[in-house]
Amino acid sequence: GAVLTHRVVVPEGLRMEEVAARIEAAGLGSAAEFLSVAREPATAAAFDIPGASLEGYLFPETYELAKGIPAGDIARLMVDHFFAVWREIEPRAQARGLSMRDVVVLASLIEKETGAPQERPLIAAVFLNRLERGMRLETDPAVIYGIADFDGNLRRVHLEDVTNPYNTSQHAGLPPGPIASPGAAALLAVVEPAEADYLFFVARKD
Repeated sequence: GAVLTHRVVVPEGLRMEEVAARIEAAGLGSAAEFLSVAREPATAAAFDIPGASLEGYLFPETYELAKGIPAGDIARLMVDHFFAVWREIEPRAQARGLSMRDVVVLASLIEKETGAPQERPLIAAVFLNRLERGMRLETDPAVIYGIADFDGNLRRVHLEDVTNPYNTSQHAGLPPGPIASPGAAALLAVVEPAEADYLFFVARKD
């Protein structure tokens, strides 16, 4: 017969902890249990994910799930959605010499930098241009990701902290891993960036 399902909306740009909280809020299991699966390196390896966790690969989507589904199966479903999208993007990534990991990391930065769809390809162009020139990315969301118990106030001491591996103001190249789960539009922006030679962007609250 029909099974009662519960809707879980996972928007773009959530971290693993936020995804886990939504799963718990929907009554589909504890956040701690889901995080123990998502943070387990063996899980990432079993799912063919490069890296030590599922951060960045829990694909944003609206899921209809029944109670009692194990946390590992929920995680697998989300990762499978990612791979379905990735298969469409992969040829364009290969043409640009970008690995899956590179694309997901860059897309996660783009996702946290803007919520405006038209800006994603431009921001992708800025990041790719800076990487090509050996410039540091200097993107605040990456710095914030590496700050334990961030209180919402990014300070100069944070930007000067060389011990933070995600501090793209101090370390060249990409951060060690994704900082959130990017959606299809952000992933596509990385492999189809705007044709622009910009090296900077600034938020003006308009």
